[in-house]
Amino acid sequence: MTEDNRDKLNIRLHIYDTDIPVTIAREDEEDYRNAAKLITDTINAYAAHFKGRRSDKELLYMALIEIALRFEQESRRNDTAPYSNILGKLTSEIEEALKVDAFSRSFAKSRDVKEEKNITKQIL
Repeated sequence: MTEDNRDKLNIRLHIYDTDIPVTIAREDEEDYRNAAKLITDTINAYAAHFKGRRSDKELLYMALIEIALRFEQESRRNDTAPYSNILGKLTSEIEEALKVDAFSRSFAKSRDVKEEKNITKQIL
């Protein structure tokens, strides 16, 4: 058995009225099982409401649409790109301001040192 196969796991997911065999990474097992439960629960909710009036295929599509919609809405809610762009600009401005301030202090410090030397020479 290769190392890759040791990290894989063969499981059967029960989704609505079907068992589906899948090979997954061991660390993803809980996510797969939770996803199967979400799908089954969503289909069951639609089946309870529309059974007899809609085909199983339509129920599946309705559940898929709902889950995809939730995913899209959550993706938009967690989109951090605009904030990252703003933070990047602010960081650049702060760094630039710090460089200017550091240069100003360095220049002032060197000027103060020169003045001290001149005063020292005048006293001596």
